[in-house]
Amino acid sequence: MRLSVVVITLNEASNVRACLESVAFADECVVLDGGSIDGTQDIARALGAKVHECAAWDGFGPQKNRAIALASGEWILSIDADERVSPALANEILQAIGSDGGAFEIPRQTQFCGQWIRHCGWTPDYVLRLFRRGHARFSDDKVHERVLLTGPTSPAPPQRMAASLLHYSYPTPEHYWRKLQSYSTAWAAQRYAAGKTTSMTRAALSGTAAFIRSYILRLGFLDGAMGFAVCTMQAQGAFGKYFTLYCLNRQNAQRHD
Repeated sequence: MRLSVVVITLNEASNVRACLESVAFADECVVLDGGSIDGTQDIARALGAKVHECAAWDGFGPQKNRAIALASGEWILSIDADERVSPALANEILQAIGSDGGAFEIPRQTQFCGQWIRHCGWTPDYVLRLFRRGHARFSDDKVHERVLLTGPTSPAPPQRMAASLLHYSYPTPEHYWRKLQSYSTAWAAQRYAAGKTTSMTRAALSGTAAFIRSYILRLGFLDGAMGFAVCTMQAQGAFGKYFTLYCLNRQNAQRHD
């Protein structure tokens, strides 16, 4: 097979159909599900995907690497259930896998509560998602995983595509808060396990700096009211992850008093 699309899912019935339909041009679609109870697996199978289940959760990075191992294509396209490949991007991907390249970054556009966010540091958002088998893998991070270029020789830097990957990540504020809480908890737990410490001052400064960076330096004000909301929530996210780590440190100190 030439191109395998890999998707990890958990209760993504509202997303998985549109996601898989957007990559119908691929030779194979592999879905690795974390134990959905909302019919995600049935929808994926009905669309011709090869569905596997792994409920053991070590984080996004390890789960995506498991999905890659289940694929059989020469090329791997890794996307999330809330992402869509546009027709223009599909054509560009098909051209790319006929080239001698090894890895490609794709610009991603993200929608927040029905509005495409053009600034705030969200655009341009280049994500490395298309690569030859054996040329890349995901890091083992629980959240904010990244693609690491690998191979027997020094890997060439990834090339960049022009067409966008469409990201429908936050249809409502509730989705954002839920993901923010989940990511903050996982981020703090990972750093706590690694022996990292922080302070309330660091948490406060991180939140303040995040707002200034996204709203002013990255022109978030040009996205209007939704831009202000995004930048405020990003500030709360930056504060929240350090505050969670601070609380873990504090609880550990109290246990040893």
